[in-house]
Amino acid sequence: MLLIPHAWRCIPLAVLIAAMLPANPVGATEQEPKPVHGIAMHGAPALPADFDHLPYASPDAKKGGAITYGVQGTFDSLNQFIVQGGTTTARGLRDNQFGALVFESLLDRNMDEPFALYGLLAESVRMPEERDWIEFTLNPQARFSDGTPVTVEDVIFSFEILRDKGRPHFRARYARIIKMKKVGERSVRFVFADGADRELPLLLGLSPIFASHTIDPATFDKSTLTPPVGSGPYLVAEVDPGSRIVYRRNPDYWAKDLPIRTGLYNFDEVGIEYFRDENTLQEAFKKGLVSILPVADPARWVTGLSFPAVDAGDVLKETFELGTPAGMYGFVFNTRRPVFADVRVRRALAMLFDFEWVNRTLYYDLYTRTGGYFDSSVLSSLGRPASALERGLLAPWIETLPDDVVDGTWRPTQADGSGRDRTVLRAAVTGLKEAGYAIDGRTMKAADGTPLAFEILVATKDQERLALAYQRALKAIGVEAAIRSVDGAQYQRRRQTFDFDMVLNNWPVSLSPGNEQRYRWGSAAADQDGSFNYAGVRDPAADAMIDAMLAARDGESFTAAVRAFDRVLISGAYVVPLFHLPEKWVARWKTILRPERHSVFGPRFEAWWAADGGEQAVDDAQ
Repeated sequence: MLLIPHAWRCIPLAVLIAAMLPANPVGATEQEPKPVHGIAMHGAPALPADFDHLPYASPDAKKGGAITYGVQGTFDSLNQFIVQGGTTTARGLRDNQFGALVFESLLDRNMDEPFALYGLLAESVRMPEERDWIEFTLNPQARFSDGTPVTVEDVIFSFEILRDKGRPHFRARYARIIKMKKVGERSVRFVFADGADRELPLLLGLSPIFASHTIDPATFDKSTLTPPVGSGPYLVAEVDPGSRIVYRRNPDYWAKDLPIRTGLYNFDEVGIEYFRDENTLQEAFKKGLVSILPVADPARWVTGLSFPAVDAGDVLKETFELGTPAGMYGFVFNTRRPVFADVRVRRALAMLFDFEWVNRTLYYDLYTRTGGYFDSSVLSSLGRPASALERGLLAPWIETLPDDVVDGTWRPTQADGSGRDRTVLRAAVTGLKEAGYAIDGRTMKAADGTPLAFEILVATKDQERLALAYQRALKAIGVEAAIRSVDGAQYQRRRQTFDFDMVLNNWPVSLSPGNEQRYRWGSAAADQDGSFNYAGVRDPAADAMIDAMLAARDGESFTAAVRAFDRVLISGAYVVPLFHLPEKWVARWKTILRPERHSVFGPRFEAWWAADGGEQAVDDAQ
């Protein structure tokens, strides 16, 4: 075991981080960087300058036909970039699952690499090693859907409006730009105070670019149902608020022949239908009203998709291996509420979720228990003792972290699967006793006689089913958990303003976590309505580990920072970790075809296409 000298704990974290970074030779000067076709967070991008398509796209994909997606919930806005309506915006405008149908960015991501970007609206990019500035040169062919060219002025306007009126993560991110300036006719340079946040230049490359002549800055932060003008491959064709949105291909799409778009966005029409619950959505898929159905519930995958079209081969059930971390799905403790302010209470309550019983009883033993925030990847701290680099980063706080978290042996509590494991119940009661609670009759109470009680907010039947299972375990030791079911719109509003005690949430992660972690776990986001810091985390250690992640210049330093961050979050017990699937499940009607290869992130639906007339044989589908 490596011992950290006590004196190290007095060294500012910035100094420790600096010690991890390579120093430039004395007298060295940095050469002016040359324009390149792509950039990566660490190292060089994998694709050469003359690549002709993305690895998971098929150049031979047919154009035409239609696809209908189904989602659960509602929508009342077409502006996802602001707080008002930001979480109730129609899907598809710029979407992680369905693609960038309307809004595009200067660069676009290759989803087969951890974090690499290639030219889209910008034909080239320049960035020095220090990353204290980045410069984009626009493609002269770039056009918005109304035919007007994309200009440097549009780019600067987009960043300014998001900085001033966008969602909290936009405002915080772009406030760190100290200068935006036009360079020549088609280039724009962004200058930062320093290069400490090495991810920031890449995030600018992924920011949506707006047609400035179509936006009134005075009303940008208000929800709207007016179809926006973008530069993407589709136009908003139909809007039925809360029920349906339809996108139709722009025949004059400017980027259709670019390598970054070859084999993508193949359907003439993309529809997204909204359903009030998962059962209704599943029935719509069975009737052919929805074209594809991603499934995360094992019960639905095993029993819900047994119907004649599957037996006849008209519907295909497919499994995709993932190359990304599992992420975190769990019950979130809102630490803004006094009942969850004590970490000892959170740790004791987290012990009571009986994964073994839930997985066997509800999910056919198909889920894997989640422990940390980066499971199933090299970024996870589970099973790995903290390295010297990690210990250096954690030095000011390491004595506050549980020993088993630091040495990598911590795991979520494992029950016997009976649904009432007495050993676990006794351990939870002991943990609550240390926090000042005791059972009085059949009720767990604080020293002042206040019952230990809280509310779990849910919006779907699946969430309610999980909450009921947890409620049952809590009741066994006298903890009262009321379950409040609300409609989708109210659910999103209450989450957005942190008006809940406990809520379910899923935080997906990639192999290159970065600035998004600030808005999930950073102290500055804890009181920002619309942020994703649902737990209300205010921990200097978490903030410092995020800074270390963003400052890392090589893979070893980055991995150490992420693992240290994982240990900090696990130690804080902000979430009752639930479970994850080791793969992704998707059912599709055979009228929808896909490439043989998928990305490390899973299937990319923007790379799928329609069979000829919907009559192509199943054997022809990859």
